[in-house]
Amino acid sequence: MSQTTRRDILGGLASVSVAACASEAVTPPGQPGEQAATTGGPEGGPGAATLEARTLGSTGVAVDAFSLGGEGILRTRGRERDAVPMIVEAIELGVRYMDTAPAYAGSQDYYGAAFREAGQAARKKIFLATKTHERDRDGARALLDDSLKRLGTTWVDLWQMHDLRSADDLDQIFAKDGALRAAIEAKEQGLIRFIGITGHADPSILVEAMKRHPFDTVLAAMNPADPARAPFLSTVVVEARKRKMGVIGMKALAVGKLVADGVAKAPELIRYAASFADTVIIGCSSKAEVRANVAASRLATRMNAEELAALEARVQPSAERYDTFKA
Repeated sequence: MSQTTRRDILGGLASVSVAACASEAVTPPGQPGEQAATTGGPEGGPGAATLEARTLGSTGVAVDAFSLGGEGILRTRGRERDAVPMIVEAIELGVRYMDTAPAYAGSQDYYGAAFREAGQAARKKIFLATKTHERDRDGARALLDDSLKRLGTTWVDLWQMHDLRSADDLDQIFAKDGALRAAIEAKEQGLIRFIGITGHADPSILVEAMKRHPFDTVLAAMNPADPARAPFLSTVVVEARKRKMGVIGMKALAVGKLVADGVAKAPELIRYAASFADTVIIGCSSKAEVRANVAASRLATRMNAEELAALEARVQPSAERYDTFKA
C-alpha cells in the first residue's frame, strides 16, 4: 500500500474518531456497557481507560477496538463448560460487541446459555451481531427465527448477509424475494436494528453490494498481508467510509498464523486492524485470551502511516501464507 493511500485512509478515519468523541452514543462512565478495568499492570490495570472513543459508523453505537468473534472455541459443539464462561468473562470485562453466525457450529447456542447465566440485563449491554448464509427471503427469515431462539433473545442488533463471494450471491440477495427483503422486513418488525454485509474472498463484491444498497456496516478481512493481493483496505474500507458505514475487521491475526509464526504479536495486529476498522472481532479460545485482547484494546490507538508501512514490510515476504481466505 502506498504512503499516499495510507495517509488518505487515516485522514478519513481521523474525522471518524473526532465524531466518535463528540457522540452521545459513547457510553458515559458508570453506565451499562462501560468498558471494565483489566488487570496486569499500570497500563491495563484497574482504572485503565480506553484511549480512543469509537463509534460504529453512523449507527451511533459505541464500540472498542477489540470485540469478541464468533469463532475460536465458539465454533465448536459440546464445549459449553469452556465456551460459556469465556463469553460471561467478556461480558464482565465490558466487551460491547459480540459476533456469531448460524454457520459457526454451536456458537449461537453458547451465547444463549451465557445470556441465561449472566441475565437479561447483561444481554441489553451487548451489541449482538449474527448473520444469514441463506440468500432467499424465506430461507433467511427461517434462519433468523432460529437464531433468535438459539440466542435466547427477541432481537439482534446487527444482521448481516454472510460471506458474499460472487456476483451470483449479490443477484440472489437483491432479488425481489432475496435475503435483503427479509432483512428489511425484520427491521420493520423490530427484530433487528441494523443490516450489514460480510466477506473475505473478493473485495469487489463488497464494494458492488454497497453501491446497490445503503447497508449500515461491512465486516471485512484486514491484516498486514492485505496490501499484497486483492486488498480490502484500499477498496472496501475507503468505499465504506465514503458512505459513513460502520467498519468491522476480521482475520486480523490470520487465524493465529501471524502470531504462531513469530511474525507479529497479537497486540500490534489488533492495533493495525483497528487503525482501519471501528472494531475488530477476534475469536478466542479461553478467558485468558479474552483478558489479553481487552488489555490490548486499551492501548489500540491508530497507527500512523510509518508504523503501518513497517508492519506491512515485515509481513510482505510471506504474505501469501496469511491471506489464504481470499479468492
